[in-house]
Amino acid sequence: MVTASSAVDIQFLPFLTTAINNCGWLYYGQLKGDWTLMTVNWIGVSLQVCYILAYLYFSNEKFQVMTKVVLAGAILGTVYYYFALMVSDAELRLHQLGFLCSAFTISMYLSPLADLAKIVRTRSTKCLSFPLTVATLLTSTSWTLYGAHLTDPYIVIPNVPGILTSLVRFWLFWRFSPVQEKFPFRPVQA
Repeated sequence: MVTASSAVDIQFLPFLTTAINNCGWLYYGQLKGDWTLMTVNWIGVSLQVCYILAYLYFSNEKFQVMTKVVLAGAILGTVYYYFALMVSDAELRLHQLGFLCSAFTISMYLSPLADLAKIVRTRSTKCLSFPLTVATLLTSTSWTLYGAHLTDPYIVIPNVPGILTSLVRFWLFWRFSPVQEKFPFRPVQA
């Protein structure tokens, strides 16, 4: 049964992966002693937890949602255990965690392009969010500039694909604009 206050049409995975991503960068910021990284990602973790709780409340599939949350918690716990107890060299820990966070962030930025074939085939950008594309461009550009200022490749490198994929999505919005979708036929010449 779908009600107006249901989460049936909303994907859960982006909330969970963003929470994991924020946790990784929060830990990276702690290891570096970078208050900007810690503050931004602490806010991000807090917001994602709120989103996850709201999703859980409105979800019709509470068991599946909780299973994913518990699995994500187990993965985070294992990663934390590895870095906190298994990697004793602080510099190596920072580099390995930076690499892991970078790889995860790149995969998050590339994920909206998974629908690229569908968008080109249907000539419709209905599955893309324009506000999210704007936010991604602004966020990834800000982090790229911040990372460049710090000369931290682990912050710069994963955010460049965010800029590039945002530009690709803007091109898709331009190429397959909603105006074209409203009028799939050509006007008759008189």
